Amino acid sequence: MLELKHIKKSFDGVTVLKNINLEIEDGEIVSILGPSGCGKTTLLNIILGLIKADAGELIFQGKDILHVPMEERGFNIVFHDYALFPNLNVKQNITYGLRNNKKLATVEEVNGLIHLLGLKDHLDKKIEQLSGGQKQRVALARTMVMKPKILLLDEPLSALDGVIKESIKDKIKEIAREYHLTTIIVTHDPEEALTLSDKVVIMNQGTIAQCGRPEDIINAPEETFVKNFILRQLEIKRNNIMMLFRESEAKRFQVV
Repeated sequence: MLELKHIKKSFDGVTVLKNINLEIEDGEIVSILGPSGCGKTTLLNIILGLIKADAGELIFQGKDILHVPMEERGFNIVFHDYALFPNLNVKQNITYGLRNNKKLATVEEVNGLIHLLGLKDHLDKKIEQLSGGQKQRVALARTMVMKPKILLLDEPLSALDGVIKESIKDKIKEIAREYHLTTIIVTHDPEEALTLSDKVVIMNQGTIAQCGRPEDIINAPEETFVKNFILRQLEIKRNNIMMLFRESEAKRFQVV
């Protein structure tokens, strides 16, 4: 279990996180959801160890790791821009982290991940030859060969659309279930959070507005902010889809 107790963080006198308390069970997929500036990325970076909290405890497997360096925590992150090496091919990207520590994953384990993520036919390709969905799968594979104790994902679907997005969502779920891997996702998209996660943490202005199962949040929002944020974001998405559809239809009937 990962437990956050009374986590606080300020930057230049501005409070970003106010007394955050949260429990995440082993193997659980948890989304941290909220608008820009609510503190969700800061919270993710504190869990990773990239940012130090001002106060509180971060309990993992019964030990407070709040002051343990990032490289000693054993957590790994997939960034929204993939952060792949353009000068290396797919297989070299996947196995890059094993160059100095081959004990992390065996050849069989690496091949199993490649098969799970459907990358076997792309191993010799350069990164520039891949689609957005393929890049995301390479980034997932590269992180998984390091055998993270917790997998962190920063806006993993933000650059993807339609069928590709759904495919990556399925892969994230499959990885979490296959490896019983605690997975924490930061997103601003309610649809992603509610369809991908076991638990959703909704943040507003540095606090947790609500935490619970997707169905509980949908059926019983505890605050007006929660209800309005979800409905507003889903309405924006619906309007964007309709606008794209109308543009597509207009092009079809455009006279050349």
